[in-house]
Amino acid sequence: MLKTHLTAEDLYEKLKNIKVGGTVCHYSLKKCEELTPIINEINELKEEKNAVILAHSYISPEIIYGVSDFVGDSYKLSRNAMTTKASTIVFTAVRFMGETAKILNPEKEVLIPAPLDGCTLADSINASQVRDLRKQYPDYTFVCYINTTAEVKAECDVCVTSANVYKIVENIANDKIYFLPDKFMGQNLKNAMERRGIKKDIHFYSGTCYVHETYNIEDILKIRLEYPKAKIVSHPECNAAVVDNSDFVGSTEQMLGFMRETETKEFLMLTECGLSSRLQSEFPDKKLVGSCTLCKYMKSNTLQDILRVLKNPLPKDRVVFHEDIRLRALKSIEAMFRYAQPQ
Repeated sequence: MLKTHLTAEDLYEKLKNIKVGGTVCHYSLKKCEELTPIINEINELKEEKNAVILAHSYISPEIIYGVSDFVGDSYKLSRNAMTTKASTIVFTAVRFMGETAKILNPEKEVLIPAPLDGCTLADSINASQVRDLRKQYPDYTFVCYINTTAEVKAECDVCVTSANVYKIVENIANDKIYFLPDKFMGQNLKNAMERRGIKKDIHFYSGTCYVHETYNIEDILKIRLEYPKAKIVSHPECNAAVVDNSDFVGSTEQMLGFMRETETKEFLMLTECGLSSRLQSEFPDKKLVGSCTLCKYMKSNTLQDILRVLKNPLPKDRVVFHEDIRLRALKSIEAMFRYAQPQ
């Protein structure tokens, strides 16, 4: 847990090396002096309310290093939520992530402070469309990425993350797989199975993450020429050409782990800028080359909205859905746990 009172000097020490996203994530001591009063108010209030704050790695640094109790990707954070005794979870991310936390923690109140709580990938498909697809592909096992709504998870057989998708699909006995919603991850999954010599008939949906679809092979080729020693690190939501020409591909947590453990000092990171901020704060000896892209949904989370939902949450801030949906969605997540176990 964070200490309740944070000084401007404490905050500045954590944020001073961060320089990404234009002027969005640059921190002077004066700016930290402006931020610390609301940070300390939030930290005091969450103790009074028995609340815990989860922050996705794509969230703004002042939230991650000022008020969060847990930081990571959506799957890690939902598991973190299960370990806490807090009665209220403030999930600074987007709604589908808060829904996953609620599926796993039905007795806890889950609040989403983001005014823009959508996601182009999760919003690309709904439960009705999944039901129609299941009629078209009756013999297929439906595998959904964790970046989906609770209603979509409830219509699928097994949920996966970017960290375990290859292992799980390989372990599914059925050789007919329908993957949704990300078309790039679907193609990367298909390519990975072929490289491994695993015969799977894989179909996939047409959704994309608007952040990751902006990256292309030209970004990599340019960096290879300018920074020949740099490692290219990408997320599997990028297109196949990007993935196939990267030095490492993985979830946000895996990407951060790779950059932490390798001796290389220069990286091109092809994912949302929040992960770049974490690298600059936690490993200041590492250098980022090239550029990253901001997610408007993730960055809509603010300290002001966190304080607001702790004080007086509105109905739209609460994650609520029917128990039948939760139980059916839970089955797909529990299937993920089973398939991810060592065989």
